Amino acid sequence: MIELRPLQQFLAVAELLHFGRAAERLHMSQPPLTQAVRKLEAQLGTPLFERTSRSVRLTPAGLALQALAQRLLDEAAALPAEIKAVADGLAGRLRLAFVSTVGFGGLPQWLRSFREACPQVALALREATLDVQLREFAAGSIDAGFVIHTPGQAPAGFERLSIGVEPLVLAVPASDPPPTDEQCRTAPLVIFPREVAPSLYDAMLSHHGTAGVAQEAIQMQTIINLVSAAIGVAWVPASLQGLQRAGVVYRAMPGAPQVETSLIWRADAPPVVARFAAHVAGHA
Repeated sequence: MIELRPLQQFLAVAELLHFGRAAERLHMSQPPLTQAVRKLEAQLGTPLFERTSRSVRLTPAGLALQALAQRLLDEAAALPAEIKAVADGLAGRLRLAFVSTVGFGGLPQWLRSFREACPQVALALREATLDVQLREFAAGSIDAGFVIHTPGQAPAGFERLSIGVEPLVLAVPASDPPPTDEQCRTAPLVIFPREVAPSLYDAMLSHHGTAGVAQEAIQMQTIINLVSAAIGVAWVPASLQGLQRAGVVYRAMPGAPQVETSLIWRADAPPVVARFAAHVAGHA
């Protein structure tokens, strides 16, 4: 194994093409330097210099090593700063999952500003429902996730940053005249499967009445499309009203249930997660 010190010694000779001046630069005598270079040549199995009584020249192998050795030493010099950046959460990889509704809120802004603040962090993004995120946390395949849940009922066993609480609004098929509140409450629901988020599913059904479920769908875009087709109505976070779709209107309903958005992560998550959570907290 070749150590860094012999490479430093080699580079001094390669730059100055003079063993005596290289030894002076390295604050050592010439014989040990000559011996170190010969040992390096023996390790590599090839001469690095052509020596005469009047000159020293690099061989082709020496020229190749000069570039490689300089790169290795530059990388070694940068290593402490790079490792500290990872330890401080300023570099590394962040595997981040999010429910689709967060994409209509602050997520684009948080990602943009975080990338500007921490350009050395590689983001690996994945859209996933709450149930999928919990499985991926258990498998160790994500570091943090944005989830929605009924207020005060975030998944247990996680560190958490509450992003905010907002009311649900009812997405209803557009009609003329508009439906009454009672007609909205008694229309069948388009909703995600219960296993996706049981407490939120139960809150929606208990508030909505006895109309039942007309259709289940997972993606919010699909749910809104089904409302547009007059399959039923759907409870959605108020922030989703930015998702405009022909044939759909959003209704604020008296006493509507609320939903909370949180960023969750394991206590043993890498430092970049704490850095990201602090960034979101400062920009939420």
